Amino acid sequence: MRLDEIVARLGGTLAGDGSIIVSQVATLASAGPGQIAFLVNPKYRQQLQTTRAAAVILSPQFADATDLPRLIHPNPYACYARVVGLLNPQPARPTGAHASAVVHSPLPASVSVGENAVVGSAVVLGENVVIHAGCVIGDGVAIGDDSVLYPNVVIYHDCQIGRRAVIQAGAVIGGDGFGFAREGERWLKIPQIGRVIIGDDVEVGANTSIDRGALDDTVIGDGVKLDNQIQIAHNVVIGENSAMAGCVGIAGSTKIGRRCTVGGAGMIIGHLELADDTHVSAGSLVSKSLRKPGQYTSIYPLEAHADWLHNAAQIRRLGALAERVAELEKALARVSASSPGSDAGQSE
Repeated sequence: MRLDEIVARLGGTLAGDGSIIVSQVATLASAGPGQIAFLVNPKYRQQLQTTRAAAVILSPQFADATDLPRLIHPNPYACYARVVGLLNPQPARPTGAHASAVVHSPLPASVSVGENAVVGSAVVLGENVVIHAGCVIGDGVAIGDDSVLYPNVVIYHDCQIGRRAVIQAGAVIGGDGFGFAREGERWLKIPQIGRVIIGDDVEVGANTSIDRGALDDTVIGDGVKLDNQIQIAHNVVIGENSAMAGCVGIAGSTKIGRRCTVGGAGMIIGHLELADDTHVSAGSLVSKSLRKPGQYTSIYPLEAHADWLHNAAQIRRLGALAERVAELEKALARVSASSPGSDAGQSE
């Protein structure tokens, strides 16, 4: 595709030869003829001098940093993402159900159901839905237009998926939440009768689990992005356009606001609330509600093992040290009070 055609499709400003042909996207370091690269992080600016890319995506700040043909855009990273999609469209899937699929609901003509997939009864599928091999869609499920389910996704009964969802392989949506009541020495299972409701433009990563609600629904808002191997417990609510990296765990009935982020392996205990625009650093444990927007971190920073052992020993002694400091402060106060010239030591 010509560079000027890309600019016409995606916006931005063209500088240099717009007739150059671009067939793929690559990094500045690895790009070759026919490929377009991009610069977002200023620390890679020097690679503009050595790249073999045919063209470059840049912000206005770096518009004059190279003589290569360039697409100048105020958000070069988002522009790069759109160029990748433009040059790498998803291959068309054959419509209809594969002969090995088991389908108990009517399918729109535009739907594709792959090998050994199962579609239960009373399922409502939108237009252009793609269900890859081995997926299981439970009874009463609804899936919106243009959604894609990759191999071996399982969606339990009565759950709802919005439009343009992307659910990666092995994800499980609507399994039972972890609900048990103590009865003597045993645990009594609490039937989980809520659902999972997923909004539009949501992506769910591979092997991520989203549990159905115990009574109320588990709700994933529009535009939420969930990485691989995330655990979302029952009754959790995640606000619009929030994003979470791999191995995050959110315990039951916690409510996450809009535009929040949680770094990899972050843990959030149950029945908490996080305000809109709250950002939790990777590996952090959230043990109380965060009602003020901002960045929060709780993990102890990495250091040499010997230093960590020393500091960990000091941390274990903090309680005793605090008591000693309090006693020293009291002793100092007594000395000050009885010393000559002090107010307490003067007679009338």
